[in-house]
Amino acid sequence: MKAPDCSLTTSAVSHLDALIPVLILIPDGDSMTATDPNTIADGKYVELTYLVRDSKTGDVLTEVSRPLNYVHGVNEILAPMITRELEGKQQGERVDLLVDCNEVYGPRDESLVITEKLAVVPREYRQLGSQILMENNLGQMKSFLVTKIEGDTITFDGNNPLAGREVIYQVRILLVREATPEEQAYGGRVEDRPEE
Repeated sequence: MKAPDCSLTTSAVSHLDALIPVLILIPDGDSMTATDPNTIADGKYVELTYLVRDSKTGDVLTEVSRPLNYVHGVNEILAPMITRELEGKQQGERVDLLVDCNEVYGPRDESLVITEKLAVVPREYRQLGSQILMENNLGQMKSFLVTKIEGDTITFDGNNPLAGREVIYQVRILLVREATPEEQAYGGRVEDRPEE
């Protein structure tokens, strides 16, 4: 039988004025440590919420309060650099990450900001925050967001709203557990399907 990897420490115990050498086995840190079931690692099912704050103003730019789920190491629901930072974190923790969105979404491209006459835009898109798919002369589709309506003009922006900003992702880790085989295959929670 092989003994676990241990380091040896010699100690002495005093009993009735006699010194008796005693050999104590102290397990090495890695050899006896089990992975905490509530720690994010590959193969763990994770549920989280997050909000994104502008690092300069503190304004909340995006908030996701309905829990998102994924299987760590199988798929990603956030940018890879954020997912990597979640490795080793535990259920119940809040993780604040400073993110340069130029690294995630690229720098702002002002050629993707388009101002048009309001009269040429269909009524259903004449609202701040509306999204519209536009096609360029090569047939490529791109999503644009209505960012400004002023007088008789409307402005669309094809940049990611976070592009060019430095933000703080505040991620709350709600649940961490072993993923089921179905979740592993799917990459997240498998929804119940109605019986046919």
